Amino acid sequence: MHLAALIDLGVPEELLRSELSKLGLDSEFSLTLTTQQKSGIHGVHVDVEPNSESVRNEQDILELIAHADLRENAKDIARNLIASIAIAESKIHQIERDQVHFHEVGAVDSIVDLVGAAICLDHLAPEHIICSPPELGGGFVTCQHGKIPVPAPATLEILEGVPCCFGGVNGECTTPSGASILKNVVDEFQPKGLFSSSQTGYGIGTKDFEVPNVLRISIGEYEHPESRNSSPEHTKIEANIDDMNPEQYEPLIDALFSAGADDVYILPMIMKKSRPANCLTVLCPSHKTKDLSEIILNQSSTIGVREIPFQKVVLPREIRNIKTSLGLVRVKIVSQPNGATRWKVEHDDLLSLTQSNKTQTNDYASIKLQVDREVDQILSRE
Repeated sequence: MHLAALIDLGVPEELLRSELSKLGLDSEFSLTLTTQQKSGIHGVHVDVEPNSESVRNEQDILELIAHADLRENAKDIARNLIASIAIAESKIHQIERDQVHFHEVGAVDSIVDLVGAAICLDHLAPEHIICSPPELGGGFVTCQHGKIPVPAPATLEILEGVPCCFGGVNGECTTPSGASILKNVVDEFQPKGLFSSSQTGYGIGTKDFEVPNVLRISIGEYEHPESRNSSPEHTKIEANIDDMNPEQYEPLIDALFSAGADDVYILPMIMKKSRPANCLTVLCPSHKTKDLSEIILNQSSTIGVREIPFQKVVLPREIRNIKTSLGLVRVKIVSQPNGATRWKVEHDDLLSLTQSNKTQTNDYASIKLQVDREVDQILSRE
């Protein structure tokens, strides 16, 4: 299905066949491509029919790949796909990797699937591969070792650490070969960025499930959150407080900032029975959530907090030290999406200049006006 979807996506069939023939296995399998449909979805179906019953181990397959005149990147991908399966099988059966005979996953059709996947991915050369959590299926399947529960042990071993879905259909949805492809080539599961598809391919499966047995692969433009100066790994912590001495807020706020809060603010509000209260809000990186929540619960009168994950978009900025006639100041320069910039002199530096240049005419407002004028002149000349 993976091969089929990539071919439907635009990988030339002739390229796949000519590259696979470099393995020297043409007499051991036949490759048939047909147009089929499942539940009204049309795509490509690939059938790899073995013409021999030979079973190879990892080293045998690696030697085939090493001697084939394939692109080095395709060879590297293929080696990684084979290695993941060998490692999983050796761990499950408690044997050395060189003793693993691949049976289902090492027969010639699986070699074609894996090396073919490497050839196709190398041809498309995607910059970034994203994938929704794979469905592994449910129930039982019969294999070389008898009847086993879905997913197969090797599949689960290979996908360790990968978010997966279980029991969506009754049957095997992801094989060890498919699992190896996902584990080795996907850069991001549960993608959080924006994807704009320009072309889609469909690989049609053989079995019929409760849902269409179709693998969909799209190619297009992906805007990762980091490329938008955006990060989803932030939390807003809130607590409604109506029974605390206001003098306790200052040490609480200081403790929160000292523990890593990005921002802390308090908003007045009216609660039930018209009681005046405050909403304490803390913005922080997600890994700081537990520590900061505990500070609120330990050092305030609230008995509960709300933890709300959120995403923020932050404009690129830089801090520059600029020398003025009144002294050195830090200037925050921000770049806007339209290419324009804006700047602001740090308040603490202006306050410091006001104190060091204190006269009847040099109050904060006049100091700020003079410094802003000089900074503007300096930046406009650059």
